[in-house]
Amino acid sequence: MFTLAEVASLNDLQPTYRILKPWWDVFMDYLAVVMLMVAIFAGTMQLTKDQVVCLPVLQSTVNSKAQASTSGKADVTTVETTTGQAEAASMRTVSPGSAPTVTPDVPLSRATSSQYQPTESGQTLKKEQKDSSGRKTNLDFQQYVFINQMCYHLALPWYSKYFPYLALIHTIILIVSSNFWFKYPKTCSKIEHFVSILGKCFESPWTTKALSETACEDSEENKQRLTGAQSLPKHVSTSSDEGSPSASTPMITKTGFKFSAEKPVIEVPSVTILDKKDGEQAKALFEKVRKFRAHVEDSDLIYKLYVVQTVIKTVKFIFILCYTANFVNAISFEHICNPKVEHLIGYTQFECTHNMAYMLKKLLISYISLICVYGFICLYTLFWLFRIPLKEYSFEKVREESSFSDIPDVKNDFAFLLHMVDQYDQLYSKRFGVFLSEVSENKLREISLNHEWTFEKLRQHVSRNAQDKQELHLFMLSGVPDAVFDLTDLDVLKLELIPEAKIPAKISQMTNLQELHLCHCPAKVEQTAFSFLRDHLRCLHVKFTDVGEIPAWVYLLKNLRELYLIGNLNSENNKMIGLESLRELRHLKILNVKSNLTKIPSNITDVAPHLTKLVIHNDGTKLLVLNSLKKMMNVAELELQNCELERIPHAIFSLSNLQELDLKSNSIRTIEEIISFQHLKRLTCLKLWHNKIVNIPSSITHVKNLESLYLSNNKLESLPAAVFSLQKLRCLDVSYNSIAVIPIEIGLLQNLQHFHITGNKVDILPKQLFKCVKLRTLSLGQNCITSIPEKVGQLLQLTHLELKGNCLDRLPATLGQCRLLRKSGLVVEDHLFDTLPSEVKEVLNQDTSIPFANGI
Repeated sequence: MFTLAEVASLNDLQPTYRILKPWWDVFMDYLAVVMLMVAIFAGTMQLTKDQVVCLPVLQSTVNSKAQASTSGKADVTTVETTTGQAEAASMRTVSPGSAPTVTPDVPLSRATSSQYQPTESGQTLKKEQKDSSGRKTNLDFQQYVFINQMCYHLALPWYSKYFPYLALIHTIILIVSSNFWFKYPKTCSKIEHFVSILGKCFESPWTTKALSETACEDSEENKQRLTGAQSLPKHVSTSSDEGSPSASTPMITKTGFKFSAEKPVIEVPSVTILDKKDGEQAKALFEKVRKFRAHVEDSDLIYKLYVVQTVIKTVKFIFILCYTANFVNAISFEHICNPKVEHLIGYTQFECTHNMAYMLKKLLISYISLICVYGFICLYTLFWLFRIPLKEYSFEKVREESSFSDIPDVKNDFAFLLHMVDQYDQLYSKRFGVFLSEVSENKLREISLNHEWTFEKLRQHVSRNAQDKQELHLFMLSGVPDAVFDLTDLDVLKLELIPEAKIPAKISQMTNLQELHLCHCPAKVEQTAFSFLRDHLRCLHVKFTDVGEIPAWVYLLKNLRELYLIGNLNSENNKMIGLESLRELRHLKILNVKSNLTKIPSNITDVAPHLTKLVIHNDGTKLLVLNSLKKMMNVAELELQNCELERIPHAIFSLSNLQELDLKSNSIRTIEEIISFQHLKRLTCLKLWHNKIVNIPSSITHVKNLESLYLSNNKLESLPAAVFSLQKLRCLDVSYNSIAVIPIEIGLLQNLQHFHITGNKVDILPKQLFKCVKLRTLSLGQNCITSIPEKVGQLLQLTHLELKGNCLDRLPATLGQCRLLRKSGLVVEDHLFDTLPSEVKEVLNQDTSIPFANGI
C-alpha cells in the first residue's frame, strides 16, 4: 500500500511552474487533493472496519413475506410484519460468537409456531420469555462466518465494495491530466526554458532601468504638455544611452530615396548605470530570448496538449458523474441474501447488515459534490481556451505604455505561454516584452559600448596611415561609441562589421574628417549629421554583400570627390544593379567599382561630365557591354581589370581625354587595334600586363605620346624595333615573358628611366643599353646573363639594379661610378657582392638616406 505523501507527489511541481498555473488550475489542484483524501479515507475505513453480519430468515417469516408480496407489497427488505420485525430483532440479539443451543425435545417448528399462538395467561408468557435467550437457529460459528463472507460478495452492490478504489483511481487520473504538460518531454523542456528565461528577465537590472526610463520620459512629456510647449525641441540628442525616440526629425525629402534618421530625444534624469556584469547578462538574455522565440513559435504543441488534457478532464467528469449518481441509492444498510447453500446451512435466505453503508453514502455524496465543482471549472477552462485566440499574443498595451513601440506580437506556443503568465501576473509579460524589443537591445548595446570604449581607449587606437593622416579603425562592435565623435582631429574613420552603426549630430564637430569607410556597415544618420557629411565628406568607401546595404544617403553627398563601391552587384539586376541615381554627386571625380558586372551601369553616366577616373575590377565575370564609356568624355584614367576582355574595347577610342589605360588581368591575345590609340593624343600610359599577348604590332609607333608601357606577364618572345621609336617612353616593363634578346635599338630611348625585363631568357646585354643614361631603375633578374659590361658605370642616375637569379661570377668594379646606387638598391647574391673591390663596397655601403635625400 502507498502512503498519502507518495500519492500527493503526483501533484507536486517545481515552485517556478506556479507562474503557469492560472487560478482554475490551482483550484482544481486543491479539489484533487481533497478528493484524494476522501478516497484514501474511505479506503482506509473499508479495509479496517468494513463487514457484513447476516442471520437466517426463519420459514414463518418467509411465508409472511410471501403473503405480503402477493398483497401488493413489493419491497421485501422494507415491508415486514410486526411479528417478522420482532423476530428479526430477537435474532439480532444472538451473539454471533456463541454457539446456538439446540433443544432436541422441542422441535424448531413448535418453537417457531409458539410465537404466533395466543397465550393463555400472562404468567406463562413471561416464563417462556425469561427462559428463552433468543431464536434458536441450529448454526455454529463457522457457518456464520461462511455466510457473512458469501453474502458480502453476493448481496452487497459492487459499488459499495469498490467505491474508495474507483475514487482513488479517478482522482489520480485527474491529477495526472492536470500536470501532464509539465511532465511530457517535448513540452517540459520548452516550459523549463521559458520559466528560466522569464525569471531572469523579471529580475534583470536592465528591465528596471528600461522601464524607469520610460516612466521618466512619460513624466517629462507630461510636464512639457502642462507648460504649453507647442512642439518638441529641434535639437538632436548627442547621447545614445539615455532617453528614447519621441518624434521624427525632418530629413531631406527626395523621391525614390529612403534613409533612416535618429529621432530627437528628450533629456531625462540619469538612471542607475549598469555595471559590466549586468550588461553582459542582459545581452545574453536578449540572445536567449531571440533563440527561444524562433524555436517555440514554430509549433503549437504546448497549446494542443493543454487543450487535450482539459478535454480529457471534462469527459472524465461527465463519465464519473453519470455512473456515480446511479449508485447513490444502491448503498443500503440492510440487504437480503440468497446464497443457495441450503445443503450446507439449512436455510435459503438471510438478512444482512452493512456497517459502513451510511458512511460510504455520505462520502460518495461529498465526492460527487467535489466532482461537480471540478467539472464546472473544467467547462470554464474550455470556455477560456476557445473564447479568444490563444495562439496569438499582442504587446499593444505594453507598446502604448512604454517607448518600445517595436515589440513584436508573437504566436503559437510562445503566445499561449504568455497568456498563461498573464493569468498569474501581467507584470511578467510587460518585463519580458523589454527583451523582445530591438530598440531596447540597441539601447543596452549603446550603454555597454560607451562604458567600454572611452575617449582614452579610442585615442590609443588612432594611428597614422600611409598618407600620414590620423586614422581610426573600429571592427565588429555593436555600435559606434559616442566618444569617437570627440576625436575632432581625426582624418579617416573606418567602420567595419558594425550592423547597428548610427552617426549622430556630434559628428559635426569632427571638422578634419574627410574620409569615411563603411565595410558591411549600413550606417544610419541623423539629419544634422547628414548635413555635415554632405558638405564636408570628400572620400567614401562602401563595402557590402548586397547592394541593399548601401545607405541611401550616400547618393546625396553632393561634395563627394571619391566613391569606392566593393560588393556583389548581381548580373541578373544589371538594369538597375541596385545603384540609385548618382546625379546628385556633382563633384565626383573618382569612381571605383569592384564587383561582378556584365555591363557598365547606365547610372554611371550621370556623373560622366565631371568624372576623371573610372575603375572597374571584376571578379572574373566577363564584361560584355561597354557602350556607356563613350559618354565619359572627361575620363583621364580608365581601369578595366579582370573583366575577361579578349580585345581592346572600341568604346575606349572615343575617350579623347584619356591619359592612362589599364587593362590588367584580362584575356587579350592580340592588340592590333592599338593603332587607334593615335587618336588619343593625351594617352601617356598603357598597361596591358597579365594578359596573353603574343606579339606587339609595329603600329604601336603611332602612339607617339606614350611615356609608360607595361607588357609584363604576357607571352612575348621578342621586342619589335617599333617600340623603341617611342622617343617619349620613360618606363618600359616587359618582365616575365619569353624574350631572349634585347634589341640594340634600345639605345634610342634617351628618356628611358625605368626598364624591367626580369624573368625572361636574356643572356647578353647590348652595349647600347647603357646609352640610356637617364636610367634610374634597371631590373635584369632571373635571366641567363653571364656578365655585366663595364659600361654600366655610365648610368650615373641609377638607384636600383636587380641582377639576382642570373649566371654571373663577378660584378664589374665600375658599379662604384654609379654615385646614386647603394647596397639597398643593389639586388644581387651575397657572394657576388663580395667580389667587388673594397673601395667599391665602401661606396655602396654609404648612408642609404642620401638617395632619398636626392628625391628618389
